Amino acid sequence: MEQILCIGEALIDMICTDKGSTLSAGQHFLKKTGGAPTNVAAAIAALGGKVSLSAKVGKDPFGTQLIEVMQEFGVDTQWMLRDEHHFTTLAFVSLMENGERDFVFSRGADGQLCVQDIKAIDVHNYGIVHFGSATGFLPGPLQDAYSALLKQSLKAGRFISFDPNYRHLLFKDNIDSFIQHSWYFLEACDFFKVSDEEALLLTKAKTVDEAAAIFLQRTNAVFAITLGKDGTMMGYQNQTVQIPSISVKPVDTTGAGDAFVGALLYQLSQHNIAEMKSLSKEQWASYMQQGNKAGARTCEYMGAMEAFKFLSNDIFN
Repeated sequence: MEQILCIGEALIDMICTDKGSTLSAGQHFLKKTGGAPTNVAAAIAALGGKVSLSAKVGKDPFGTQLIEVMQEFGVDTQWMLRDEHHFTTLAFVSLMENGERDFVFSRGADGQLCVQDIKAIDVHNYGIVHFGSATGFLPGPLQDAYSALLKQSLKAGRFISFDPNYRHLLFKDNIDSFIQHSWYFLEACDFFKVSDEEALLLTKAKTVDEAAAIFLQRTNAVFAITLGKDGTMMGYQNQTVQIPSISVKPVDTTGAGDAFVGALLYQLSQHNIAEMKSLSKEQWASYMQQGNKAGARTCEYMGAMEAFKFLSNDIFN
């Protein structure tokens, strides 16, 4: 089994539980560990995979919580570093009655992961390197660390996975920068996952089919465009295949995409790197079908981490 390295933000989600309330009016908040690559790492570990998380947290109770939760899942936390000068990143969110989110991002330690931190990691110890957060494309040390790890991984011939995880509230004034950074990774990776909205944003296409055609033309990667209840569109060697999902009654969609990626990477890690890069269309379709199942099952629980604790029973048993 190959080891997997995930890099990106580890943060605390502060979720307002006062239904329909703005953050300014909200009185009650639920504290949850989060961050896209953090979720992916937890999902991989829950399934029995070998995974490390490279991230920076504060030397505060929230940083302690993030490290302890990852360790409980079985994630290797040696590359979860603590910053004495920056507080753990916090994301405050409230779901409004009209479906919009009232969102405030208080960025702290996660953005301080730097090139020097990355140089300490020997990527030869990992078969798969997963880049999984939009915050890696915000200005600062993490952006440089992201690029440095990508260059190291390419040089070492690792299998590279990428999920842009676009967040409009982080990039609403600088979308072009996000698109430019994303394409650098899209054209370098072996696998990427995007949502249907991200596919349209990154390609400027009008339909998902048009977006898929652009990805097939511009990249050499196998890719997944997630379509919610309609499953996933897989791109593989100049063709697309529709992979169905399963029917569930959703409670909370948080972390569904991360569960999909985690389940997929776990299955890939059963192969060596050469095998991963030469899997058949049928093997990829089978792995994505299991990924769809993982994502759907995650929606049946409140909170991504709670859902991941049941993944191994739901997906592979």
